[in-house]
Amino acid sequence: MKRPIKVRGRLSCYQKQAGRLKDSNGLSSKSGRSSHDGLAFVVHYSECDPFATSLAYVLEDLETVTPKSKGYNYFNISPYPNAFAYGHAACNQSLTTSDCAACLSAAETAMFGTCQNRIGSRSVLHDCTIRYEQYAFDD
Repeated sequence: MKRPIKVRGRLSCYQKQAGRLKDSNGLSSKSGRSSHDGLAFVVHYSECDPFATSLAYVLEDLETVTPKSKGYNYFNISPYPNAFAYGHAACNQSLTTSDCAACLSAAETAMFGTCQNRIGSRSVLHDCTIRYEQYAFDD
């Protein structure tokens, strides 16, 4: 019997607000800088931006490879040097492969419902998490 996927959790993305960056959880940092690493970044990307191509690669790879990876824990980077995207996805190890894939798909859908065209974002659901950034990171 398949266990239902709980689609509740938290999302983090960046939005400009009065000269400061504020994530969807209400944490803020100096304008144009991430409080986590001190690197400057652009808040949004356009559909024709090379980052969009890199991100599409990273997300597809995360959704395909993570459910097949040992421990359901996978980091990746896009192969396109003109605009790198970095990603990480993980699932609860008690899930089946298909439940992990379904959870990651739901996490991505929730993430883009809130954080469309953002340079960095994270979605944390009950049984899985997915994150992407324009810079290297480790969770």
